[in-house]
Amino acid sequence: MIRVVIADDHAIVRQGLRQILLAQSDLAVVGEAANYGEVMQQLRREPCDVLVLDIAMPGKNGIDTLKQVKQELPKLPVLILSMYPEDQYAVRALKAGAAGYLTKMTAADQLVYAIRQVTRGRKYITPELAQSLADSINSNHDVPAHELLSDREFQTLRLIASGRTLAQIGDELALSPKTVSVYRARLLAKLQLQSNAELTRYALEHGLVE
Repeated sequence: MIRVVIADDHAIVRQGLRQILLAQSDLAVVGEAANYGEVMQQLRREPCDVLVLDIAMPGKNGIDTLKQVKQELPKLPVLILSMYPEDQYAVRALKAGAAGYLTKMTAADQLVYAIRQVTRGRKYITPELAQSLADSINSNHDVPAHELLSDREFQTLRLIASGRTLAQIGDELALSPKTVSVYRARLLAKLQLQSNAELTRYALEHGLVE
């Protein structure tokens, strides 16, 4: 029996995932979590075989949560299931230790297959992501500037482009406005931009925000 923990801040999503997984004779949902704190409490309280983790969660987001999980439980497979397209977060998630990445547009049987794959010690990536990874290897000299940002800088870029203030970004990332301001300054320098308006335009041109 494969023991699964589901981490997503939307109760209705967790309920839907639970129903999908419980329809399989070899899968059991042993816990749920809505944020970073609940994820860590659940994993420390009861062992599981795979964590299905969302990226967009309050407080520490999924990438930060993933890094902490891999520090404490390096052998636990973590499967990212996110609303964000693969080209925005998948490579970052894999580099942070994820065993696979799926979007929430994924069919139920693909999710079930991915869970079985990662619990066997394999990676799970879609053909589209595999092609993207291959393309990035073959064209490292032409990597977009935002691919060179740290995870925090990338998060800050997306939130600024979404219209958030520094204070709002600080609340969302559990950082002080001063720290967010530092990330903003690094962003501007690395992307060679001058203002929030230019950051927003850059993010829109590269499909980093809707």
